[in-house]
Amino acid sequence: MTLPIPAIDLRDGKVVRLFKGDYAQQTTFAFEPEALAARYADEGAEWLHVVDLDGARSGHFENLATIAGIASSGRLRVQAGGGIRDEDGVRRLLEAGVHRVVVGSMAIRDPETVAGWIARYGAERIVLALDTRFRDGEWKLPSAGWTADEARTLDDLLPWYASTGARHVLCTDIDRDGTMSGPNVALYRHLAALAPTLAVQASGGVRSLDDVAALALQGMAGVILGRALLEGAFVLTDAFAVAERASASC
Repeated sequence: MTLPIPAIDLRDGKVVRLFKGDYAQQTTFAFEPEALAARYADEGAEWLHVVDLDGARSGHFENLATIAGIASSGRLRVQAGGGIRDEDGVRRLLEAGVHRVVVGSMAIRDPETVAGWIARYGAERIVLALDTRFRDGEWKLPSAGWTADEARTLDDLLPWYASTGARHVLCTDIDRDGTMSGPNVALYRHLAALAPTLAVQASGGVRSLDDVAALALQGMAGVILGRALLEGAFVLTDAFAVAERASASC
């Protein structure tokens, strides 16, 4: 079944969302991160996706205490990232109680090293964040909080990771992220064909329960829900029901 996964993006300790990954276009929400995580747990969430946006750009954890506070409640399994630049970062998040470490920039810049982490810690402990934008006829892979374009493309890197034993991939269409304009269903259909052994989490643009259903019909392992939940477009309990129905019809 496709699993809806609520998301909390952190900047300066606050819950925020960016528009298309642009740090200059930020919406700040009046939620305390740990209280919001508890609310999602009350609504049936099993997993929570947390991003340290400050760390993603700087390469240094800047919201680790908040992430550890959420994880220590024990009510949710947390996958978290932002600022992972070496193996020490992986260990620090795992020691903070995070169940899965989300690796973005390093996964693009140094895939051999990240494949080594997967071998050491296990495929269930690492999520590859291969966030992408379509430019010049290719799915490009920006890094450093989506501020720097890299040479490798999604179509090159995703099958390579599948061949190394990776399991979990989170892919955001950056041009849809935070826009509430609908997900890029065609992208996720492409990913399912490109690397069918990977469990793909879809992210970016989800605005309605119909969007959740559309992604479940593509066989996504997870659907990341950010702004839609924060702005009350729908509630998490309904997302679970819709995902279950759509997954059962596949």
